[in-house]
Amino acid sequence: MDDSSLVWDDGALVTIDQRGLPHEVRELRLSTVDQVIDAIKALAIRGAPAIGIAGAFGVVMATAAHTVDGVVDEAAVRAEADRIAAARPTAVNLAWAVRRVRAKVSRGADAVLAETLDMLAEDGRVNRAAAGNAADLVQRLCPDRPLRVLTHCNTGRLATSAFGTAIGTLRVLAERGAIEQVLVDETRPLLQGARLTTWELAEAGIPHRLTIDSAAAWAMATGQVDCVLVGADRVTANGDVANKIGTYGLALAARHHGIPFVVVAPESTRDLAMATGREIVVEERAAAEVTGFGGVATAPAHTEVFNPAFDVTPAELVTAVVTEHGVVHRSDRSPGAAVADIAHELYRRGWMPGTAGNISVRTGATAIVTGSGLSKGELTERDMVTVRVADSAPVSDHGRRPSAETTIHTAVYRTRPAQAVVHVHPPFATALATRSAAPGTLGMLRITDYELIKGLGGDDPAVADIPVFPNWPEVPRIGADIERYLLDHPGALPVLVIAGHGITAWGANLAQARDRAECLEALCELVSRTGSPAAIGPRDDFLEIGPT
Repeated sequence: MDDSSLVWDDGALVTIDQRGLPHEVRELRLSTVDQVIDAIKALAIRGAPAIGIAGAFGVVMATAAHTVDGVVDEAAVRAEADRIAAARPTAVNLAWAVRRVRAKVSRGADAVLAETLDMLAEDGRVNRAAAGNAADLVQRLCPDRPLRVLTHCNTGRLATSAFGTAIGTLRVLAERGAIEQVLVDETRPLLQGARLTTWELAEAGIPHRLTIDSAAAWAMATGQVDCVLVGADRVTANGDVANKIGTYGLALAARHHGIPFVVVAPESTRDLAMATGREIVVEERAAAEVTGFGGVATAPAHTEVFNPAFDVTPAELVTAVVTEHGVVHRSDRSPGAAVADIAHELYRRGWMPGTAGNISVRTGATAIVTGSGLSKGELTERDMVTVRVADSAPVSDHGRRPSAETTIHTAVYRTRPAQAVVHVHPPFATALATRSAAPGTLGMLRITDYELIKGLGGDDPAVADIPVFPNWPEVPRIGADIERYLLDHPGALPVLVIAGHGITAWGANLAQARDRAECLEALCELVSRTGSPAAIGPRDDFLEIGPT
């Protein structure tokens, strides 16, 4: 089998049965929904991206099985899809992938298959991009020497569809001649590190040593680890990370010893609808995984067991979360540097062209906001201005003027418990919301029935009512309009549009604010590309736009 670990072949999903490794490389051929679910539950297929794609192939099988004379029994397929999504509750990719392909069920099994194959191809590209971004970061954090890297569990092509995330990063670093040695945690209780990661590293020709999980902290203490690289099964909006059990302890030890702790994962692993890791359901597995191994009992009969499959590492212990989009969370950056990082990313996307757009983070009674008239692609920490939330007045400016839109940011902070605001100019949202806006009138855009609406952070997952504010020449007047509206509408979504002047989004942190802006732009792109009408009505005359 080539670098791809998941292959569709004549109505069946073909993969490697990971239970046989490293001693036996045996093919697993799955052609029914029950077989897919059993393979996911039994860890024959494992790793968040891999089980997501496998689950999507399961929906293909369900759609084909419940199609008669070209007519799909959609209710039956939905029931099967729900069963697939529930097979592993902690990893968000499974539910994400199943939701994505369910949207195609009404069009038949071929449409579901096409979407799944697109997802499969995307996964390889995404993994390579995330690995390259993470390798760049690691070399900035640990420059000028071959690296000793510790990794946990398995995050290579077996855990994804191709290349891998944290192991993909090791492969990139090895190609650059930047790896001295990898220290591999065995990863109790099922030894994914000992059985799978060592097999993949040997296959890639990367030097490595295997160690027991409880030796990792001592390896750090004795100077044998420069960096820790792990994957993730879910990353919440605030940057908390769910991953294989034992990850939290590694993060604690790495923080104590001043060692970078970097998480590499695809964007699909980030769950922006979940605020913190406290909401994550941690799966517990069978007692037999702990009381024995390989059919041999190692504990007295009837011993009670605590066997969580995952733990949750708080965001403050994570040096960085890296995806295909770059660094999306940094705990070791000052607020100003974090703002600059996000600005650079949005500039590269074309959402902050030239000097347009602005970003801020709240720091108690003050906020740090980007300076006025500066290219967002070249911002540094010293290009930020500290202003008072109460009246927008600058209190520390490094010789810079605060962004002209500062009053918009402070209006949000005075009316919402937000910690970050992003104001950007993405093309689809800006164009859709301004095309028919009436001058001097508050408009409202209603978007309905798209799955992405959940990403905006509202209470109704099916309807998004987005206010469109008039673009007054005096920006403080815009800020006053926004403040008045937010006070009058405590349940309003954390996004808004200013006609001809871009969109504003806010959240509990920079990543969440940016992602809500990204979600609004994606919704507006969907609306624009489906050819739906695009006229804005006054506040009480909603334009309703949904899938065609």
